[in-house]
Amino acid sequence: MNSNDDGVTRWRRVADRIRAGIANGSIAERLAPEMDLADAYGVNRHTVRRAIQALAEEGLVRAERGRGTFVNAPAPRISYPVGARTRFSENLAATGRRPVGHLIRASAARADAAVAKLLECETGAALHRLETLHVASGLPLSVSTCFFSAARFPGIVQAYAETGSITEALKLEGLEDYRRRETRITAERVHPADAEHLAVPADSLVLVSTAVDVDPADRPVQAMRTRFPADRMELVFRP
Repeated sequence: MNSNDDGVTRWRRVADRIRAGIANGSIAERLAPEMDLADAYGVNRHTVRRAIQALAEEGLVRAERGRGTFVNAPAPRISYPVGARTRFSENLAATGRRPVGHLIRASAARADAAVAKLLECETGAALHRLETLHVASGLPLSVSTCFFSAARFPGIVQAYAETGSITEALKLEGLEDYRRRETRITAERVHPADAEHLAVPADSLVLVSTAVDVDPADRPVQAMRTRFPADRMELVFRP
């Protein structure tokens, strides 16, 4: 490990290596003693202790006085169905969890080329941009960036702020039904702002869903980019 790294970088890198060992199975039920870890990673015991503290705060490990540090069994991933009628509230309610949507921020925007293609509008068209956080039973599950036509849905921001649901907000705007046209999935490292909202480590992986919803006449309603914690959610595609 590079001796020129500062202390913060060192403990984070130690935490990353322990986390990776747990993920690949080379670290199973119990961590080695702090002194052994310090020797293995070329750092002092304080650095190891800080790394283990961070992993404990994530819920990945637990310290038992007089016994050592043990790996916690991972929580089962939440299955999130993705299909023609993808609905956050309905999908999560079906699992017995209490879903809630929060408006992080909203702003006026202009369609860039990518969003204009998804919404089938002119580049530069006036849009509403919503940043939303989705929580179920107190657990953050996703952060979304949603775009809507400002001309077609002038009150969508206020409607979402009042209801916490895209489906209900669209009903207030006069649209009773819509469906998913397409969903594209990628993966990336979490953005720092998303990490804070999702309560995940700064180096976490997120599943990224880019999707378009359309009305019964097949006109685009919204374009969205949703980020899911990869260790917390699994996306299940259904026709």
